[in-house]
Amino acid sequence: MTVAAQVKQCKFTLQGIEQGLLNLSTRTQEDEARKILNEAKDTLNEVMMDLDKRVEQLEMEEPQYKGL
Repeated sequence: MTVAAQVKQCKFTLQGIEQGLLNLSTRTQEDEARKILNEAKDTLNEVMMDLDKRVEQLEMEEPQYKGL
């Protein structure tokens, strides 16, 4: 598995975690817990955006792996 593929796999895993946080956030009744979960989701979203940028860099460095 290429590095780009591993980074993409990591992002997909993080997307699942993001959905879990969103799920918990909508189900919780405590405002403080909801706030913390939303902050965690936002932080995770920033990490995923960074991973997208990294995948682009990796694919430019090794174009033969683009799209894998």
